[in-house]
Amino acid sequence: MSVTVDGDKSGSVPSRIRRVLRGPRAEKVPSLVGTACTFIGLIDIAAGVFPRFRASRMHAVAEVLPGTLGPLSAALSLGVGVLLLLLAHGLKRHKRRAWRAAVILLPVGAVAQFVYRHSVIGVLFSLLLLALLLRHRGEFAALPDPRSRWKALANFVLMGAGSIALGLVIVSAHPGKVIGSPSLSDRLEHVLYGLFGMEGPVAYRGGVDWTVGYSLGALGLLTAITTIYLAFRPEHPVARLTEDDETRLRALLDKHGGRDSLGHFALRRDKGVVFSPSGKAAVCYRVVSGVMLASGDPIGDVEAWPGAIERFMDEAKAHSWTPAVMGCSETGGEVWTRETGLDALELGDEAVVDVADFSLTGRAMRNVRQMVKRIERNGYTTRVRRARDLSDGELERIRRAAADWRGTDTERGFSMALGRIGDPADGDAVIATAHKEDPDSPYGDLKAIIHFVPWGTDGMSLELMRRDRSADPGMNELLIVAALQASPKLGIERVSLNFAMFRSALARGEKLGAGPVLRIWRGLLVFLSRWFQIESLYKFNAKFQPRWEPRFVVYRNARDLPRIGFAAMQAEGFVNMELPRPFRRRGTAATGRPCAHITPPRGEHEVRAA
Repeated sequence: MSVTVDGDKSGSVPSRIRRVLRGPRAEKVPSLVGTACTFIGLIDIAAGVFPRFRASRMHAVAEVLPGTLGPLSAALSLGVGVLLLLLAHGLKRHKRRAWRAAVILLPVGAVAQFVYRHSVIGVLFSLLLLALLLRHRGEFAALPDPRSRWKALANFVLMGAGSIALGLVIVSAHPGKVIGSPSLSDRLEHVLYGLFGMEGPVAYRGGVDWTVGYSLGALGLLTAITTIYLAFRPEHPVARLTEDDETRLRALLDKHGGRDSLGHFALRRDKGVVFSPSGKAAVCYRVVSGVMLASGDPIGDVEAWPGAIERFMDEAKAHSWTPAVMGCSETGGEVWTRETGLDALELGDEAVVDVADFSLTGRAMRNVRQMVKRIERNGYTTRVRRARDLSDGELERIRRAAADWRGTDTERGFSMALGRIGDPADGDAVIATAHKEDPDSPYGDLKAIIHFVPWGTDGMSLELMRRDRSADPGMNELLIVAALQASPKLGIERVSLNFAMFRSALARGEKLGAGPVLRIWRGLLVFLSRWFQIESLYKFNAKFQPRWEPRFVVYRNARDLPRIGFAAMQAEGFVNMELPRPFRRRGTAATGRPCAHITPPRGEHEVRAA
């Protein structure tokens, strides 16, 4: 999804949306309305479920009403309450469609409250919220999120489970009217029959069976309607790089790609992009769980960054997404915070090795030197070449080996992963391979792979490391040393290795004199390293005596950090929310165009981190 209209600062975002979504009121009113919607939804549900909640002085009016009007009103109140609960989150996020639905449902809920509960207060609550929605209708202008029909399946499962749970409460909410002593299985059977509009084994006195039956039927109908709606509404796919987007990004990288080691990762084809009005800068992003997640610095001319950042923020405001940036440099963090008012927090450090300063001599490099020599004595050899210099057959063998050696079904990587090897457009990438004769291996003598992407014209950035499980330990060290030693012949002067999260805390926490708070923080990081390779990445990087470049996360406020962290873990592949393997699309890149291969960048034998 590109926003590239030169000279129009509003881009694809209507000025009305940009105006109303700014300022403190734009946050407070929808939050208040969403909370009130939750409260009224709970009242409506309680009114439809619990008979004691119905008591009022106006019950005498019920005697002149038709007999089935009370049960129907109870079912209507219950259905409206459930829908209002579902809409509350959308109202808090300024969603226009949630506003429209709430404006329709609130009068219906008010009528149901009066007819069934005869409650003037319940009606007033609903009408007051309706008036508030109409008074501030301009504040609910956010566009829909990307969506697919697979949400219909998720809705069916979640709504079905919720309906069964709430149905058990409804069936058990009239203990004085139940005939006999039905067991839990009988109640559950009654709920399941009731969701389909049929009578179950539980019987009641005093006409309660009508109320229970209508309420269960309303829940079943609600589940069916919402599922059908989600299944047949048009899809709005998430933003992807088009061929034109990729061409423009590569042109920017040719001119300015040497500034940021993460620049080439912007070419992941599962990202969207917004360009500055001049087209001289761009921000690439992915939307994950309502978080608009950018990575690294903006691409292009630094002077044009503010225009691209403004477009990014406008897009986030238009859809009410939470803006965040993962892994930007210090310069990038300064520009982001200055232009947007966001805050920045140091996330970790990137290890960068200057080729001219690298040497295996000296005491500090003794462990690496000994490991490399031992592996070489065991008969391993290395080759370091540009991707364009490999034959198609060898590239295919490397792709298959990398996929088989991944060690996990989940593709990992976002900020520092390209997701492919050997694409014709990535001919400048560098591939280092380790070899040893093995007649039993399906990949011949291939034993380990390291893939680097270009970093300007004189640098490269580590993208993935894979090795055969039967290979000797130390393959990663061997290939990194081989790549560094071959760099001068390839015109490479600097190499970006891994990104070490919270490196400074780990380094300071193990020093003499570290305070108790720092030691506790370091202990927590060491504990989390069992799953997220935090300490192991830092120690692996430190072997090569790199210089450390700080990287930052940019966020709106502290309460967004848990949500941003969860979205980042999803994007990096540590939390898998994807469809089961049989339902995933295969054979195409994120754009739908044929790709060389989608190669997950990390596995259990890797040290590349997000």
